[in-house]
Amino acid sequence: MHILHVVGARPNFMKAAPVIEALRKRSSFRQTVVHTGQHYDKNMSGVFFEQLGIPAPDVNLEVGSGSHAHQTAEIMSRFEPVVLEKRPDIVLVYGDVNSTVAAALVCSKLLVRVGHVEAGLRSGDRTMPEEINRLVTDQLADVLFTPSEDGDANLLREGVSSEKIFRVGNAMIDTLVRLLPVAMQCKKNGLPDRYALVTLHRPSNVDDSEMLKNILQSLLEVNAQLSVVFPVHPRTRQRIAEFGINTANLHLLEPKPYIDFLALQARAAVVITDSGGIQEETTYLRVPCLTIRQNTERPVTADVGTNVLVGQDMRKLRTELSKILEGKGKQGTVPPLWDGRAGERIADVLERFVA
Repeated sequence: MHILHVVGARPNFMKAAPVIEALRKRSSFRQTVVHTGQHYDKNMSGVFFEQLGIPAPDVNLEVGSGSHAHQTAEIMSRFEPVVLEKRPDIVLVYGDVNSTVAAALVCSKLLVRVGHVEAGLRSGDRTMPEEINRLVTDQLADVLFTPSEDGDANLLREGVSSEKIFRVGNAMIDTLVRLLPVAMQCKKNGLPDRYALVTLHRPSNVDDSEMLKNILQSLLEVNAQLSVVFPVHPRTRQRIAEFGINTANLHLLEPKPYIDFLALQARAAVVITDSGGIQEETTYLRVPCLTIRQNTERPVTADVGTNVLVGQDMRKLRTELSKILEGKGKQGTVPPLWDGRAGERIADVLERFVA
């Protein structure tokens, strides 16, 4: 059976790596990896692929950045000839980026089966482009691999047949489990023993000058109690410069490669973020997480994990941080099936139900 994987951004590779490895061990599968080039990441070197244990992509569509419409259309027009040439038995798409929905649309029109890894996640917020990508992809997919029980429930409520739904756990956690021992060998490089790790990139937080100023002012107040370590997303750095915000007292870093960032997360006293994947990783690591968002497509991290949604309420951020510093922060547990074996379960399903 020929499996074609479509990835477009770095988090996709984290989810695809364990699936590719699990399929590689089984002689019945042949694999092709297509990178749409939706995100260019200077950290995606040969070492990056070697660390993840996956080959460099067989095809790179080199789409690059652009508006959502332009990017999605470019991916579709460049991906269609690849599908016609490679003739895969099934195409696996990952996550919720534009590459995910673009590939699913192409395959549905060519009558090629689609499997969606990380299906069923919902924030309920249709102002987020990712939510639209998730909704459309899940309606088009033939096989839906969910990471948690809420994913199953969302799909069933939307009319997806239960026969298409397979709860397999979280593939990104597979990668974390495998690489955490490597990450913990990273040197601290002068970082404080206790710190709050911060990431910010969502438009709702960084594109509004008053909101970004409020968040950064709160981080300066946090810094008086606990050192703030802040790998700054390029978008966020650009906005800080545009708005003329003084961040002199914060420990700003360049964006970190996956393994280095994993080490930062594992050693943090608390993580303050607006990222989806980080909510999952901190839950597995049992590190307290304060999420500066009104909603999350990963509610399991708040229901059973270490995540607390503080919205854009900086008073709540400071209150929750005080609880953590006093040792009264949320403890949380690891969700079922987040055990490093999601890739194997996906391979099992493909072997039994798609062959």
